[in-house]
Amino acid sequence: MEQKDKHLKVTAIKNGTVLDHIPAESLFKVIDILNLSKRSNQITIGSNLDSRSMGKKGIIKISEHFFEDEEIGEIALIAPNATINIIRDYEVVEKKIISIPESFVGIFRCMNPMCVTNHQDIPTKFTTVRERDEVLLLCHYCEKTTDTRNLKIVSKK
Repeated sequence: MEQKDKHLKVTAIKNGTVLDHIPAESLFKVIDILNLSKRSNQITIGSNLDSRSMGKKGIIKISEHFFEDEEIGEIALIAPNATINIIRDYEVVEKKIISIPESFVGIFRCMNPMCVTNHQDIPTKFTTVRERDEVLLLCHYCEKTTDTRNLKIVSKK
């Protein structure tokens, strides 16, 4: 019996953004950070897809939306090797590189339970600190650091 390759095709988008090479374990954090559940655009999400370079990966295609650099920077800590392709008329017209911003406001929680941001309605503020091969977030208020493994997302309204 001859075995044929079977491929599932995801519909191409005419205009919009494709976020590819998202670590599979970070896909739903990216969805939360970008607040995709609140958007009315057509969105295609692929989870645990096979990837030669990553083993498993996630992909997000969002029609008729082009992310601002700030939004892209927000996912840099949890998906630093993700690729962003801008699609116009079914063609990739631009590839964006993710880079980690110098600061973050109101996106992540401070992991210090005593921090004022965990007890009052104050947006968190962090400065990005690079230590050896690790990226840490330094809290503006309590001066404690949070590593990327312990990032918790502030729920967006």
